[in-house]
Amino acid sequence: MGMFLKVKLRFKGAEPDNLKLRLHPRKSSVVAHSDCKGKTPAPRSSCRTMRILIANDKFKGSLPAEKAGFHIKNGLEMAFPRANFDLCPIADGGEGTALAMTTALAGEWTPCATQDAHGRPIEAGFGWVASSATAIMEMSAASGLAIVQDLKLNPLTASTLGTGILIKSALGKGARRILIGIGGSATNDAGLGVALSLGYKFKKTGQAFIPTLETVLEADQIEKPATLPLFELIVACDVDNPLLGPRGATRVYGPQKGVTDFTWFEQRHEHLADLARRDLGIDPRDMPGAGAAGGLGFGLMAFLGGRLVSGFDMVASQVGLEARVAAADLVVTGEGRLDEQSLQGKGPVGVARLARRLGKKIIGVAGSVDDSAALRAQFDLLIPIKPAAMPLAEAMRRTGELIETAVRAHAATLRALS
Repeated sequence: MGMFLKVKLRFKGAEPDNLKLRLHPRKSSVVAHSDCKGKTPAPRSSCRTMRILIANDKFKGSLPAEKAGFHIKNGLEMAFPRANFDLCPIADGGEGTALAMTTALAGEWTPCATQDAHGRPIEAGFGWVASSATAIMEMSAASGLAIVQDLKLNPLTASTLGTGILIKSALGKGARRILIGIGGSATNDAGLGVALSLGYKFKKTGQAFIPTLETVLEADQIEKPATLPLFELIVACDVDNPLLGPRGATRVYGPQKGVTDFTWFEQRHEHLADLARRDLGIDPRDMPGAGAAGGLGFGLMAFLGGRLVSGFDMVASQVGLEARVAAADLVVTGEGRLDEQSLQGKGPVGVARLARRLGKKIIGVAGSVDDSAALRAQFDLLIPIKPAAMPLAEAMRRTGELIETAVRAHAATLRALS
């Protein structure tokens, strides 16, 4: 049997003294909501606040992911003035990953004095999430190609020692877990520099010595430091090359770092792998990703027990992306350029595929968008922000403004999609 309930509701304008609502036991109640029009309360399902997830990557050279996301939100507010927005900066393991993840996890940035690939002192840093004792970093911040472009490349001396200093600093802060992206390296030392910075001991006929790539063939023993703390190391890596051979670190990626004598480097990489197998009981030389970042993939697995994962998958798992997509009514992603390369594991397409799997509408916002059927098939709507006649340099200076203008111009289409 039904029942009558006398309630008092607040309305804008005239307020009726008494309003009788017929309710049924054990069924959902009737609610008034700010998104409902008029004075008649509506079922929750028809008037709840819309949730929009903004999970975008950086607009390279213009805006970091966090700032680009705010501009996307500002543009969307014209079409959805009452929506709840969930801003989730993302990355794919490359440049910008540490900052995006630190922001998404409400961490803080920790400066760290280290050195570049050629030994010059530099200031770098890593993200720190105190609640989980997690450090988030990029090897390119210390050992990257971009920061030594002013020098003549010398792969014989380029070292990952600076990356090891970042890791050591994070461990000194109490890190129980370290997430590291290894794209954009200037080195081809198979992680020798990281091993040295973290206290690995090399010996030559029983005597300790500090090897370089040039002298490492003289090492006949390697010892793990007793003081190395236990921690989890997750490595963002989107290539599957082994350490050695035709698809290895040296032959595939060495030339862009100045490598010309492939055999010279492979002899040293193989020697390190042989030492690790005999003295450390681990041999990841043939593991997918061992050849990433000049063999740093191998080094992080062999010396620190690192686990290699897809860059996008690492970011997605750490920020709880799947649950956030599932909770959204509309998903918006983007980056500086969406093209055929975006289909190869790039962040926005990863977001799009996840949204598709969960049955969500997905919008892509980008500086420019290739006319690619395969790319367009991933999205319900693609919004390029750069006017055709505008010079690229000007567009990059005005990226935030252009994002907002382009998104607002699609307000009617966005409402229709939702």
